[in-house]
Amino acid sequence: MTDLHGKVGVVTGAASGIGRAVAERLVAEGMDVVGVDLRADGPVTVQADLTTRAGNRQAIDAALAAHGRVDVVVPNAGIQHVAPVAEFPEERWEQLVNLLLTSPFLLAKYAWPALVASGGRYVAIASVHGLVASPFKAAYVAAKHGVLGLVKVLALEGAGDGVTATAVCPGYVRTPLVENQIADQAKAHGMSEDRVLEDVILAPHVVKRMVEPAEVADAVVWLLGPAGRTMTGTPLVMDQGWIAR
Repeated sequence: MTDLHGKVGVVTGAASGIGRAVAERLVAEGMDVVGVDLRADGPVTVQADLTTRAGNRQAIDAALAAHGRVDVVVPNAGIQHVAPVAEFPEERWEQLVNLLLTSPFLLAKYAWPALVASGGRYVAIASVHGLVASPFKAAYVAAKHGVLGLVKVLALEGAGDGVTATAVCPGYVRTPLVENQIADQAKAHGMSEDRVLEDVILAPHVVKRMVEPAEVADAVVWLLGPAGRTMTGTPLVMDQGWIAR
Protein backbone atom coordinates (compact mmCIF):
# COMPACT_ATOMS: atom_id res chain seq x y z
CA MET A 1 0.00 0.00 0.00
CA THR A 2 1.10 3.55 -0.71
CA ASP A 3 -0.09 6.74 0.89
CA LEU A 4 0.50 9.42 -1.66
CA HIS A 5 -2.48 11.62 -0.71
CA GLY A 6 -1.41 15.20 -0.22
CA LYS A 7 1.97 14.66 -1.83
CA VAL A 8 3.10 16.50 -4.95
CA GLY A 9 4.92 14.91 -7.86
CA VAL A 10 6.52 16.28 -11.03
CA VAL A 11 6.44 13.88 -13.97
CA THR A 12 8.05 14.85 -17.28
CA GLY A 13 7.14 13.51 -20.69
CA ALA A 14 3.59 13.15 -19.37
CA ALA A 15 1.71 13.51 -22.65
CA SER A 16 2.15 9.90 -23.75
CA GLY A 17 3.81 6.56 -23.14
CA ILE A 18 5.48 5.85 -19.81
CA GLY A 19 5.13 9.41 -18.54
CA ARG A 20 1.39 9.46 -19.11
CA ALA A 21 0.95 6.04 -17.50
CA VAL A 22 2.98 7.12 -14.46
CA ALA A 23 1.20 10.46 -14.09
CA GLU A 24 -2.25 8.93 -14.36
CA ARG A 25 -1.40 6.15 -11.92
CA LEU A 26 -0.03 8.61 -9.36
CA VAL A 27 -3.19 10.71 -9.66
CA ALA A 28 -5.22 7.55 -9.07
CA GLU A 29 -3.13 6.95 -5.94
CA GLY A 30 -4.11 10.38 -4.61
CA MET A 31 -1.05 12.44 -5.54
CA ASP A 32 -1.21 15.97 -6.93
CA VAL A 33 0.73 15.59 -10.17
CA VAL A 34 2.33 18.32 -12.25
CA GLY A 35 2.66 16.74 -15.68
CA VAL A 36 5.22 18.38 -17.94
CA ASP A 37 5.60 18.07 -21.71
CA LEU A 38 6.06 20.13 -24.84
CA ARG A 39 2.46 19.46 -25.84
CA ALA A 40 -0.67 19.79 -23.79
CA ASP A 41 -2.28 16.38 -23.73
CA GLY A 42 -3.65 14.05 -21.06
CA PRO A 43 -2.31 14.86 -17.59
CA VAL A 44 0.01 17.66 -18.80
CA THR A 45 -0.43 20.84 -16.78
CA VAL A 46 2.82 22.60 -17.72
CA GLN A 47 4.17 23.02 -21.25
CA ALA A 48 7.92 23.45 -21.13
CA ASP A 49 10.98 22.79 -23.28
CA LEU A 50 13.09 20.52 -21.07
CA THR A 51 16.13 20.82 -23.31
CA THR A 52 16.59 24.28 -21.75
CA ARG A 53 17.44 25.47 -18.25
CA ALA A 54 14.43 27.76 -18.27
CA GLY A 55 12.08 24.89 -19.11
CA ASN A 56 13.30 22.75 -16.23
CA ARG A 57 13.11 25.68 -13.82
CA GLN A 58 9.58 26.38 -15.07
CA ALA A 59 8.50 22.80 -14.28
CA ILE A 60 9.65 22.92 -10.66
CA ASP A 61 8.55 26.50 -10.08
CA ALA A 62 5.07 25.65 -11.36
CA ALA A 63 4.75 22.80 -8.86
CA LEU A 64 5.92 24.98 -5.99
CA ALA A 65 3.64 27.84 -7.01
CA ALA A 66 0.60 25.60 -7.28
CA HIS A 67 1.17 23.34 -4.29
CA GLY A 68 3.92 24.83 -2.12
CA ARG A 69 5.96 21.61 -2.06
CA VAL A 70 7.55 18.88 -4.18
CA ASP A 71 7.75 15.35 -2.77
CA VAL A 72 8.50 13.31 -5.88
CA VAL A 73 10.37 13.97 -9.12
CA VAL A 74 10.07 11.53 -12.02
CA PRO A 75 12.30 12.57 -14.95
CA ASN A 76 10.96 10.59 -17.89
CA ALA A 77 10.89 12.79 -21.00
CA GLY A 78 12.77 11.23 -23.86
CA ILE A 79 13.49 11.15 -27.57
CA GLN A 80 15.53 8.81 -29.73
CA HIS A 81 17.75 8.99 -32.80
CA VAL A 82 19.12 5.93 -34.56
CA ALA A 83 22.24 6.34 -36.71
CA PRO A 84 25.84 5.08 -36.93
CA VAL A 85 28.39 7.16 -35.02
CA ALA A 86 30.00 8.47 -38.21
CA GLU A 87 26.63 9.74 -39.41
CA PHE A 88 25.16 10.81 -36.07
CA PRO A 89 24.14 14.50 -36.33
CA GLU A 90 25.92 16.58 -33.72
CA GLU A 91 22.86 18.72 -33.08
CA ARG A 92 20.82 15.57 -32.35
CA TRP A 93 23.51 14.39 -29.90
CA GLU A 94 23.22 17.70 -28.05
CA GLN A 95 19.41 17.57 -28.06
CA LEU A 96 19.28 14.02 -26.70
CA VAL A 97 21.87 14.63 -24.01
CA ASN A 98 20.14 17.84 -22.95
CA LEU A 99 16.78 16.09 -22.57
CA LEU A 100 17.90 12.68 -21.29
CA LEU A 101 20.72 13.67 -18.93
CA THR A 102 20.95 17.41 -18.33
CA SER A 103 17.21 17.73 -17.66
CA PRO A 104 17.24 15.05 -14.92
CA PHE A 105 20.16 16.88 -13.31
CA LEU A 106 18.46 20.27 -13.51
CA LEU A 107 15.18 18.92 -12.14
CA ALA A 108 17.07 17.46 -9.19
CA LYS A 109 18.99 20.70 -8.65
CA TYR A 110 15.95 22.96 -8.74
CA ALA A 111 13.77 20.61 -6.67
CA TRP A 112 16.46 19.68 -4.14
CA PRO A 113 15.52 22.10 -1.34
CA ALA A 114 11.89 20.94 -1.56
CA LEU A 115 12.90 17.26 -1.64
CA VAL A 116 15.11 17.75 1.41
CA ALA A 117 12.26 19.49 3.22
CA SER A 118 9.89 16.60 2.58
CA GLY A 119 12.31 13.67 2.66
CA GLY A 120 11.24 13.13 -0.92
CA ARG A 121 11.97 10.63 -3.65
CA TYR A 122 13.57 10.95 -7.05
CA VAL A 123 12.72 8.18 -9.52
CA ALA A 124 14.32 8.53 -12.95
CA ILE A 125 12.93 6.53 -15.84
CA ALA A 126 16.16 5.26 -17.31
CA SER A 127 16.43 2.16 -19.50
CA VAL A 128 18.19 -1.14 -19.77
CA HIS A 129 20.40 0.94 -22.06
CA GLY A 130 21.76 2.50 -18.89
CA LEU A 131 23.35 -0.91 -18.24
CA VAL A 132 24.07 -2.30 -21.71
CA ALA A 133 24.55 -0.90 -25.20
CA SER A 134 23.04 -1.35 -28.63
CA PRO A 135 24.54 -0.12 -31.90
CA PHE A 136 23.39 3.09 -33.57
CA LYS A 137 22.19 4.72 -30.33
CA ALA A 138 25.28 6.56 -29.12
CA ALA A 139 23.53 9.55 -27.54
CA TYR A 140 20.72 7.58 -25.91
CA VAL A 141 22.99 4.91 -24.43
CA ALA A 142 25.55 7.44 -23.20
CA ALA A 143 22.86 9.61 -21.59
CA LYS A 144 21.10 6.71 -19.88
CA HIS A 145 24.42 5.47 -18.45
CA GLY A 146 24.90 9.00 -17.15
CA VAL A 147 21.49 9.02 -15.48
CA LEU A 148 22.46 5.97 -13.41
CA GLY A 149 25.60 7.77 -12.30
CA LEU A 150 23.55 10.83 -11.39
CA VAL A 151 21.19 8.67 -9.31
CA LYS A 152 24.14 7.30 -7.34
CA VAL A 153 25.36 10.80 -6.52
CA LEU A 154 21.89 11.99 -5.52
CA ALA A 155 21.50 8.96 -3.27
CA LEU A 156 24.76 9.73 -1.48
CA GLU A 157 23.97 13.42 -1.08
CA GLY A 158 20.36 12.86 -0.04
CA ALA A 159 20.82 10.06 2.47
CA GLY A 160 21.30 12.30 5.48
CA ASP A 161 18.08 14.15 4.71
CA GLY A 162 15.92 11.12 3.97
CA VAL A 163 15.91 11.69 0.21
CA THR A 164 16.12 8.55 -1.93
CA ALA A 165 17.13 8.38 -5.58
CA THR A 166 16.48 5.42 -7.84
CA ALA A 167 15.97 4.61 -11.50
CA VAL A 168 13.70 2.23 -13.36
CA CYS A 169 15.42 0.37 -16.19
CA PRO A 170 12.91 -1.32 -18.48
CA GLY A 171 13.62 -3.15 -21.69
CA TYR A 172 11.67 -2.11 -24.76
CA VAL A 173 8.35 -0.56 -23.72
CA ARG A 174 5.32 -0.30 -25.96
CA THR A 175 5.45 3.46 -26.47
CA PRO A 176 5.44 5.91 -29.41
CA LEU A 177 9.20 6.39 -28.81
CA VAL A 178 9.83 2.74 -29.66
CA GLU A 179 7.25 2.45 -32.43
CA ASN A 180 8.53 5.59 -34.14
CA GLN A 181 12.10 4.28 -34.41
CA ILE A 182 11.25 1.15 -36.39
CA ALA A 183 11.86 2.81 -39.76
CA ASP A 184 15.23 4.20 -38.64
CA GLN A 185 16.19 0.82 -37.18
CA ALA A 186 15.32 -0.85 -40.50
CA LYS A 187 17.52 1.61 -42.38
CA ALA A 188 20.45 1.33 -39.95
CA HIS A 189 20.34 -2.47 -39.91
CA GLY A 190 19.58 -2.87 -43.61
CA MET A 191 16.42 -4.90 -43.14
CA SER A 192 12.68 -4.56 -43.67
CA GLU A 193 10.51 -2.88 -41.08
CA ASP A 194 8.60 -6.15 -40.65
CA ARG A 195 11.76 -7.85 -39.40
CA VAL A 196 12.80 -5.09 -36.99
CA LEU A 197 10.40 -6.03 -34.17
CA GLU A 198 11.51 -9.67 -34.03
CA ASP A 199 15.17 -9.40 -35.07
CA VAL A 200 16.11 -6.11 -33.37
CA ILE A 201 13.56 -4.87 -30.84
CA LEU A 202 12.76 -8.15 -29.11
CA ALA A 203 15.98 -10.00 -29.94
CA PRO A 204 17.69 -9.29 -26.58
CA HIS A 205 14.55 -10.02 -24.54
CA VAL A 206 14.39 -13.52 -23.08
CA VAL A 207 10.64 -12.99 -22.70
CA LYS A 208 9.49 -12.11 -26.20
CA ARG A 209 7.14 -9.25 -25.51
CA MET A 210 7.43 -5.57 -24.83
CA VAL A 211 7.03 -4.11 -21.37
CA GLU A 212 3.76 -2.21 -21.00
CA PRO A 213 3.71 1.41 -19.76
CA ALA A 214 1.36 0.40 -16.95
CA GLU A 215 3.95 -2.09 -15.69
CA VAL A 216 6.53 0.69 -15.43
CA ALA A 217 3.96 2.79 -13.56
CA ASP A 218 3.47 -0.11 -11.15
CA ALA A 219 7.22 -0.15 -10.49
CA VAL A 220 7.27 3.59 -9.80
CA VAL A 221 4.40 3.27 -7.33
CA TRP A 222 6.22 0.43 -5.56
CA LEU A 223 9.35 2.57 -5.27
CA LEU A 224 7.26 5.36 -3.76
CA GLY A 225 5.71 3.00 -1.23
CA PRO A 226 7.09 1.77 2.11
CA ALA A 227 9.22 -0.99 0.58
CA GLY A 228 10.78 1.47 -1.86
CA ARG A 229 12.38 3.32 1.03
CA THR A 230 14.97 0.52 1.18
CA MET A 231 16.18 1.32 -2.33
CA THR A 232 18.48 4.21 -3.14
CA GLY A 233 21.38 4.69 -5.51
CA THR A 234 20.43 1.62 -7.51
CA PRO A 235 18.19 0.80 -10.48
CA LEU A 236 15.11 -1.38 -10.52
CA VAL A 237 15.65 -3.52 -13.62
CA MET A 238 12.61 -4.82 -15.55
CA ASP A 239 14.27 -5.90 -18.77
CA GLN A 240 12.51 -9.17 -19.69
CA GLY A 241 15.75 -11.04 -19.00
CA TRP A 242 17.95 -8.91 -21.28
CA ILE A 243 21.01 -8.61 -19.02
CA ALA A 244 20.82 -12.27 -17.95
CA ARG A 245 22.47 -13.19 -21.24
